[in-house]
Amino acid sequence: MEYRFPSELKYLQTHEWVRIEGNVASVGITDYAQHQLGDIVYVELPEVNTTLNKGSSVAEIESVKAVGELMMPLTGKIIEINNILADKPELVNSSPYGSGWMIKIEISDKSELNDLLSVEAYKEVVNAEKK
Repeated sequence: MEYRFPSELKYLQTHEWVRIEGNVASVGITDYAQHQLGDIVYVELPEVNTTLNKGSSVAEIESVKAVGELMMPLTGKIIEINNILADKPELVNSSPYGSGWMIKIEISDKSELNDLLSVEAYKEVVNAEKK
């Protein structure tokens, strides 16, 4: 199975992706993560204006075979959630980097960006897990 990992994104070892646009980070789960979970049937997203620390669990992702978590990649305030996922959680499977995004964060501490993984480093994490 060949997974897609866009090179312009940053990644976490816990299989989230991060798209940085100025002081805002869009976040979702990777193609690899959605394949591991299987068909996603429900996504529980946080309240807008919630402030969370990096590493906190921010959302719950339920599939037919497992329950996963979305972890906060950076400390910040939730400024937008993808409300479409309430009715169409399967978008996380069909478009994990597009219409299946989950949250947008206003970044509090830009120095935390240094802790995110490049696409090459993330591919190494996935390859190690597949063995």
